[in-house]
Amino acid sequence: MAIMLRSITLFAAGLFGLAGVAMAAAASHGTDPRLLASASAMCLAHAPALIALYVAWPMLRTATAAAVLLVMGTAMFAGDLLTRQFAGDGLFPMSAPIGGFLMMAGWFAIALGAFIKHREA
Repeated sequence: MAIMLRSITLFAAGLFGLAGVAMAAAASHGTDPRLLASASAMCLAHAPALIALYVAWPMLRTATAAAVLLVMGTAMFAGDLLTRQFAGDGLFPMSAPIGGFLMMAGWFAIALGAFIKHREA
């Protein structure tokens, strides 16, 4: 299961990078770029973080939890902004704030990893 989650983390990093660039381009051509620009920023900020987690996975005990939280949070936050932009309504009530909280929890999981004994590489 952990090997599969690690692969999904790298896959999500690639998708977030792709989506971030696509949304940045779309934001530059629209009438109100704020929602797309924010979604793009979240995707482009978390894609490299997920790549770093993928690399550090063998040593960082909190990598699994951090990756799951960051992927879910980024997808929920950016997904909500995308649906607001193109459908006029969000995913579900409070989805962007919940996504933001999950992203913060993911970053906290990374920070906690500094105090948890490392795995043998």
